Amino acid sequence: MRTYGDLFRVREFAALFAASAGQTAASTVSGLALGTLVYAETASPLLSALSMFGPSLAQVVGATALLSAADRLPPRAAMSGLAAAFAVGTAALAIPGLPVGAVFALLFVLGVLASLGGGVRYGLLTDVLPREAYLLGRSVLNMSTGLLQIAGYAAGGLLVSALSPRGTLLAAAALYLLDALVARFGLARRPARASGRPSVAATWRGNRRLWSSAPRRYVYLALWVPNGLIVGCEALFVPYAPVHAGALFALAALGMLAGDLLIGRFTPQRWRERLAAPLRLLLAVPYLVFVLDPALPVAAAAIVLASVGYAASLLLQERLVALTPDELRGHALGLHSSGMMTMQGVGAALAGAVAQHTSPATAMAVMAAASAAVTLVLAPGLRPPRSPGLSGGRPAGAVRPELTR
Repeated sequence: MRTYGDLFRVREFAALFAASAGQTAASTVSGLALGTLVYAETASPLLSALSMFGPSLAQVVGATALLSAADRLPPRAAMSGLAAAFAVGTAALAIPGLPVGAVFALLFVLGVLASLGGGVRYGLLTDVLPREAYLLGRSVLNMSTGLLQIAGYAAGGLLVSALSPRGTLLAAAALYLLDALVARFGLARRPARASGRPSVAATWRGNRRLWSSAPRRYVYLALWVPNGLIVGCEALFVPYAPVHAGALFALAALGMLAGDLLIGRFTPQRWRERLAAPLRLLLAVPYLVFVLDPALPVAAAAIVLASVGYAASLLLQERLVALTPDELRGHALGLHSSGMMTMQGVGAALAGAVAQHTSPATAMAVMAAASAAVTLVLAPGLRPPRSPGLSGGRPAGAVRPELTR
């Protein structure tokens, strides 16, 4: 498979794409509405950032307790059930007079459930498509995320003005319900990828097995930490520019879309390794301009340019799939997704705390500097391996011996 048309000729991929798109639209609209609501009621940059990205912190709980279910549950039932749970939870967030503590308690529960979603979704992607088509398929899902975030933040801003934040949350709940129906009736019925019952013990065994590999550890850390710190910058868009926050989020999504299109569709394999390290640094360096508290047009340009760097995660995910045994694919991708979302929550909390004592612009520059520093520290462990056996270029279906240290 070499083109997007080839992907969409696979009927189940089209359904998976639609289900993922529905979830992205719902989470984008609800996140902006909730961040606006909390900031209006508390005037706290920290609480506003945590309301949008804090639920990601709860994913660490799911990563240590639920991830074995990613390979042990039928994917169609898991996807539709999770979407229905999010519909109910998002509707509950719209209850008038709901205390801030109750809001965060609900967000914690939804965050724990979300930890399973990434493993189910991306594990199913590896079943639906041939191994060599994973990067192309994942780039399409990422691009749909970018497009829907651009549209979602723009529409979310309009909905917040027209319906109020609580009305927008109800609209997001309806989108989650539609997503559940698409998953239920659009995906084929498939058996679980692995045998056995999901359990905390099985999750821990899988996590230990995945973490025992030194190459995988470097990939996981590179996927989690630098990106999470930059999401901390994005978590401050509302206090940095309350009136234009929706536009800044949309511009960030536009940059991410451009990067995914460039790497996923138009970059030859021989160039990917060469671009990986520069892309990882590009994610952070443009945000350093915020130390000067730039005018809005300069800030917007820096945000778009930096967001192109998110495409580095595509290359890291491709390497992760190549380093992972087939029976742990869902678990491995779920651990990536949960760790990524957890670090986004950590990044949002750190950025909000720094902004509380300085300013949003200063905090964004601090987070960018930290992200660039972590990327440089991890660089030696992410250099292209000299041995062809470690490059991820094995034939489809081949099993790679696990590398431990």
